[in-house]
Amino acid sequence: MADSSHCFYCREDLGGKRFVRSEGRPVCVRCHTKFCANSCVECHRPISELSHKGRYWHEECFRCAKCYKPLAKEPFNTKDDRIMCVRCCSKEDGRSCFCCGETVVYKGKSWHDECFICCGCKQPMGSQSFLSKESDVYCTPCYDEKFAKRCFSCKKPITSGGVNYQEQPWHSHCFVCSSCSKPLAGSSFTNHQNQVFCVDCYKSCVAKKCNGCQNPITGFGKGVNVVNFEGSSWHEYCFNCKRCSLSLANKRFVAKGRDVLCSDCGNKE
Repeated sequence: MADSSHCFYCREDLGGKRFVRSEGRPVCVRCHTKFCANSCVECHRPISELSHKGRYWHEECFRCAKCYKPLAKEPFNTKDDRIMCVRCCSKEDGRSCFCCGETVVYKGKSWHDECFICCGCKQPMGSQSFLSKESDVYCTPCYDEKFAKRCFSCKKPITSGGVNYQEQPWHSHCFVCSSCSKPLAGSSFTNHQNQVFCVDCYKSCVAKKCNGCQNPITGFGKGVNVVNFEGSSWHEYCFNCKRCSLSLANKRFVAKGRDVLCSDCGNKE
């Protein structure tokens, strides 16, 4: 911009010369650089490169106030208006490693990566997941080994899922039919002499046969109620008079060999 006015600061005649306006006032380029441009907090030269909270730095001047580490591309903190790297700021705040006195933080305590170790195997956690118990930290395998429930069958830790049966924990893959080894989690099953069986194996291997229909008496579904008499068993709906088919459940009956008869049919003999 050219004008015949004078520079607000040095009063130099600006006629025919380049100048800029600062807050509406004409200022020569030299005075604008000296008085109007942002200046670096560190070296005080004019600056427009790097700013933080209204203050400006050259990239090469933006350094930690303690160790002078360049911070233009690094995380940093401020302490009493001083720019510091995270390490130096932590030292000033007293946040030093709980083990060796250096810096890194977990649950209000600070640690080095190499000092942040599992209370079980004493190995550094690194980037692996971990679990805490009161004030101690454990890698997942050590936590499971020390605190997880143990399967009633294989005695190994149950790290996820699992089944509870008769107040005992089981791995889902350990809770299986005693006959065919089919997994029973989420399925119908029954217990016989402290062994568990799927429905099919209980029917074929364990269940008594109904003296009426000769099918297994499982205790499931329609066949929940059972009639027992002199070593023989019937589904309640099969316990009928051999001759007239009258249901004999909760009625008087007469036994003729392997057959049962109602009182009327029995008296006709």
